[in-house]
Amino acid sequence: MQVGIVSIAYHLPDEVLDNESLAAANPRFRAEKVKAKTGIDRRHVAADDETAADLAVKAAERLFAERGIARDTIDLVIFCTQAPDYFLPTTACIIHARLGLSTTAGAFDINLGCSGFVYGLGVAGAMIETGQANRVLLLTADTYSKFIDIGDLSVRSIFGDAGAATLIEGGRGALGPFVYGTDGTGAGHLIVPTGGLRSPSDGVETGGGYTVHGGRHRPGKPLHMNGPEVFNFSISAVPKAVEALLEKAAVPIDAVDLFVFHQANTTMLEALRRKLDIPPERFFVDLSDAGNTVSSTIPIALRRALEQGRLQPGYRVMLVGFGVGYSWAATLLTWGV
Repeated sequence: MQVGIVSIAYHLPDEVLDNESLAAANPRFRAEKVKAKTGIDRRHVAADDETAADLAVKAAERLFAERGIARDTIDLVIFCTQAPDYFLPTTACIIHARLGLSTTAGAFDINLGCSGFVYGLGVAGAMIETGQANRVLLLTADTYSKFIDIGDLSVRSIFGDAGAATLIEGGRGALGPFVYGTDGTGAGHLIVPTGGLRSPSDGVETGGGYTVHGGRHRPGKPLHMNGPEVFNFSISAVPKAVEALLEKAAVPIDAVDLFVFHQANTTMLEALRRKLDIPPERFFVDLSDAGNTVSSTIPIALRRALEQGRLQPGYRVMLVGFGVGYSWAATLLTWGV
């Protein structure tokens, strides 16, 4: 596709939760141990009254300001989140109004997590290639902190809140091909088990609720992650996706200038890098001050790689998202900004 990323901006909430604070909350945890296992020093946490939509709007406003983007040139808004403002209406429609976009612009949500950015790129690219849009604003934001019991430091130490805005446009760069994958049998290994219509959170049959960061009590059950199972899935699925993408694109792995994977944690990323035999200088990792921000890790990493000089015009970049679902997706792009 003659489609490229024009610009990326992101927003991190003001409140910072560092490893020392986590260790103080539980004497069994040590700040240096958390850092060694995850590569994360601190993560940002949304305020009690701050939603994923708020983070996405702030990221979009930053993107518009940095690039001088005229709002009436946006043809489509795609919002990827697992923390919508409401069951209905679609949060993308609310964001559309808050950003003051044209009524001729479409808007819809994608409910995906760690693979969502790559899925969003695929949808945006297809809309552009088929003439349905020329400029697409892809927004990603999640606030997993609102689903995490403060006593579960195994997940609290990993996830951070963030929003990112990516402007995608026709006629520049190159995007694709794509490969996708799903294994819904793993859904229960990373899940918020109550709160939807399958198991409403009325606080009775679900055991009385839990407490999230900031002290708010929520009914139902918190986010559950079976870490070993998620790790095993990732180590199996991601290399296969990389190989399938390289075969589909008919390029060798050495032809890829930079690999930007979902920034899950450094233990997982290093295991994947070693299994795929990718040199460290071509494998980007940067999550120490933000943590695993779910759907926003890849766009944040791309922006930081650009700022650090690790991403140059003409580079062929492989993006791989993987996680909750289980869901995964991978693509190649030629960086043309």
